[in-house]
Amino acid sequence: MSVAVPHLPQAQLQPLMRAYADAVAAKRRRFVLGTVLFAVAIGLSAWMGEVALDKFTHNFWRFFAYFANTIPKISLETFWADIAEWFWGLKRWLRLLGDTILIAYVGTLTGAIFGFCLCFLASANLVKSRAIVFTARRTLEFCRTVPEIVFALIFVLAYGLGPLPGVLALTIHTTGALGKLFAEVVENIDPKPVEGVAASGGNWFERIRFAVLPQVLSNFVSYGLLRFEINVRGAAVMGFVGAGGIGQDLIEAVRKFYYTDVSAILVLVIITVMIIDWFTERVRHRLIGMEARS
Repeated sequence: MSVAVPHLPQAQLQPLMRAYADAVAAKRRRFVLGTVLFAVAIGLSAWMGEVALDKFTHNFWRFFAYFANTIPKISLETFWADIAEWFWGLKRWLRLLGDTILIAYVGTLTGAIFGFCLCFLASANLVKSRAIVFTARRTLEFCRTVPEIVFALIFVLAYGLGPLPGVLALTIHTTGALGKLFAEVVENIDPKPVEGVAASGGNWFERIRFAVLPQVLSNFVSYGLLRFEINVRGAAVMGFVGAGGIGQDLIEAVRKFYYTDVSAILVLVIITVMIIDWFTERVRHRLIGMEARS
């Protein structure tokens, strides 16, 4: 059974076709303009960064040559002796690696607490005052915009070498990063429970406690665990400026060309990050599963 396909009269069809053609042409113009602007941005970045392709290609082999030098000489006949010589400073490096993990832990915990407190003030769906929301958001932006290594360098100048500058730097940066993520989660909650608590006479803190937190707590913990993993790597880097942790020995080995020490420390850091990543991933998946069942 055939079905007749209706056709519009030319008087109605022509304006629609012109509108469609105009829309397609406008989309093409936007695409061309975006491509040109993207190319210009790449060109300006290369010019400002003094990118030289000939120098890059000529010295590219040095990158692999450096890592090749860090590989220790290990033979089957003296395998364990070579491994022991490679990790000659294992006890010291493990202690410094423990310091790095603790710096990341304390910095993440304190930053998460401050971010937790500020995220509700930065959420427009919970706070009606634009001034409070604006101030809270700009504070979080400042905390996360300045790199943690810059904060670490400032605190090293103020408090001296040691783990304290690293903890303070990670605290500030984590406050800004997690506060932003927490605020985005809060702004995407279901407003009906909040309205229900407000209708029953609950104040602002009670609305957060009984209507907001049950919806966002698992996401908060998930983001906090992810940030802890990031901060472990950040704490290792901040040791470059004397902010404690294993980074101090790593930068010393790099500067003095102790190639095998560099690879040994990197192996320890990589293994540590892999273990933390595995653990936090399991916890996040468990939280996601609990949230799905609820």
